[in-house]
Amino acid sequence: MYAVEIYAAVRRFVFIEGNSRREAARVFGLNRETVAKMCRFSLPPGYMRTKPVDKPKLGPLFL
Repeated sequence: MYAVEIYAAVRRFVFIEGNSRREAARVFGLNRETVAKMCRFSLPPGYMRTKPVDKPKLGPLFL
């Protein structure tokens, strides 16, 4: 996962300076799809679970 500073630099390079996403990928050494995702989201997407946490198999040992 890339730092927020990289996100900001790529987004500034594309949106404010007016360079293409392909040029941003070449300058920053990233894949074009990565640059596209960085342009889609203002902040890096955080970790999200795909399914809820399973309950423990063992119950309380001592009541």
